[in-house]
Amino acid sequence: MDLSDKVIQHKPAGMAAEEWAVRLELAACYRAFDWMGWTELIYNHITAKVPGADGHYLINPYGLWYSEVTASNLVKVDLQGRSVDGSKYPINVAGFVIHSAIHAAREDAHCVIHTHSTAGSAVSCKREGLRCDNFYSLYLHGSVAYHEFEGVTTDLAEQPRLVASLGAKSVLILRNHGLLVACPSIPEAFTTYWTLQRACEIQAATDAMAGENLPITQKVLEETPARTLPFRSAPRPGGLAFDGLLRRAGIRYEDLV
Repeated sequence: MDLSDKVIQHKPAGMAAEEWAVRLELAACYRAFDWMGWTELIYNHITAKVPGADGHYLINPYGLWYSEVTASNLVKVDLQGRSVDGSKYPINVAGFVIHSAIHAAREDAHCVIHTHSTAGSAVSCKREGLRCDNFYSLYLHGSVAYHEFEGVTTDLAEQPRLVASLGAKSVLILRNHGLLVACPSIPEAFTTYWTLQRACEIQAATDAMAGENLPITQKVLEETPARTLPFRSAPRPGGLAFDGLLRRAGIRYEDLV
């Protein structure tokens, strides 16, 4: 059964099919993160915009493990962090501060992912940040921005600075903190995050080895955007890898209702 079938057969009464489809795909993404081990107890967030002009987005219920997230229990909130769907679950203030700011400022940021993975947080603590000297960081050349650490992210005053730091890029490394990805779709955000995570893991591994790291030439760096364009401009960027991971992990939309 594919996503379109699930939208038709199990859409709650009164909910638009477009919102239900996003809920299912976002719940699947949470389960994928759980399967990959990219979790932090009940913390961190993956959010997605609800189609329409209301500025609402979906976020995980605060207190649930990623393995417990379903399409039905995702919380729909407005840009002020208020639940608009009568959910019994609260949301994490830190998640609201970061995600609402980016969703409000970036029309193309339909999915925003923020994590504290070991490799990602480690790279965020390095003064040089993510170096462009491995295969996966090469893919992200020119797409990575940085935001200076301001402590636990619960202050609304930080929102404009977060937005300014991200600019028009798809990756933001929160210094001394963790990783963030903002993309036009859930599959694209997932695969962009996977690439970023791999880049951080490889950098951490190479830095733990003796010897000098080999640089990537400027010529290769300059050629990368054109060479990766077919992957970035596919009809459904990230879709093949995302769908494949769901199959491998046994994550089925019919189990996420």
